[in-house]
Amino acid sequence: MRNFKVKIAYDGSCYHGFQRQENAVTVQEKIEDALFGLFGEKITIDGCSRTDKGVHAREFYFSFKTQSPITLRGIVFGLNPKLPDDISVLSAEEVPLDFHARFDAKGKEYEYIIHNSEIKNPFYKNTALKYWVPIDEKKLDMAAKSFIGEHDFKSFCSTACDKQITVRTIFDARVVREGDLVKFYVSGNGFLYNMVRIMVGTLLFINEGKIPCDGIEDIIKSKDRAKAGKTVAPQGLYLNRVFY
Repeated sequence: MRNFKVKIAYDGSCYHGFQRQENAVTVQEKIEDALFGLFGEKITIDGCSRTDKGVHAREFYFSFKTQSPITLRGIVFGLNPKLPDDISVLSAEEVPLDFHARFDAKGKEYEYIIHNSEIKNPFYKNTALKYWVPIDEKKLDMAAKSFIGEHDFKSFCSTACDKQITVRTIFDARVVREGDLVKFYVSGNGFLYNMVRIMVGTLLFINEGKIPCDGIEDIIKSKDRAKAGKTVAPQGLYLNRVFY
C-alpha cells in the first residue's frame, strides 16, 4: 500500500464546498471520479479542510491510498485531463502510510478579498465581495490585531457549528489595500465554521461605525455570536496556504 499527498487549487464558484454531499456537486466528488477514471478503483480521499459553498482554494491538500505503481508525474498529468477546468492538480508526493491530510495539518492561512469600489467589475463577480462604502484599511488592520493569540472564538462561529471546543490560536491577522481591492489575511492553528467570514463581517461593521474600533476584545470575551458582525458572502474567501 502507498499513501499520496496531493496539492490542488480550485475555483469553488460551481461547487457546494469540498466535502462530498448526497444532493450537491462538490470538489471531492469530482476528484474521486477522476481517480476512478485513472486507477479503475474506487478511492476515498481525505481533504485538509471543509470549505463552504462558493469558497476557493489556492492551496488545498488531500491524501489517498492505493497499491498502484503509478509515478508522481503520472498522478499529476493523469488526473488533470480528467478534472474540470476549475480544479487543478499542482503536485503530488508519496508520504508515510499514517499521514492524513486533515489531521496532520498544523495550521492554515485564509485570504478574504473585498472589491471596494462604487463601480462593479464583472471579473470579481464570483471572486470578491462587492462593497462600495470606502474602507479605512489602516483602521481595520489595527482592529484585526485583536484576533491574534489564543482565544475562545465562540462569538465568531456559526450557530450551526458542531465543535465543542471553540478555542483557537490565531498566528497573524492583517488588512492591506491593493488599489480597489482590500484583502484580509488570517492564519491560525484551526478555524471554526464561518469563522473567517464572521471576522470579516465584524471588521466591516467597525468600518461602518456599528462596532467600536477596539470592540473585538469585548466581542471575544462575550462568547455571544450576536455581538459580532454579519457573515459575509463566501465568494471572497480563499484557502491560501496549509501548514504541515
